[in-house]
Amino acid sequence: MRTYLLLPLLIAGLAAPALAGPAPWYWWFSRDAPNRICWQTSPGEGWIREPQPFRDARCRDRL
Repeated sequence: MRTYLLLPLLIAGLAAPALAGPAPWYWWFSRDAPNRICWQTSPGEGWIREPQPFRDARCRDRL
């Protein structure tokens, strides 16, 4: 009986990550220099993230 309940839960748990979408892209501005990059995660200390996310790696299509 437990096996019949556990198997559908296991399958549902493994399928959940397949429904996840891609991470958004952001413009990051340097505090020390007039540089900016389009990145998904923080490039490190000294960078400020623009609050508006983008769909693509060129930071052209806003979400």
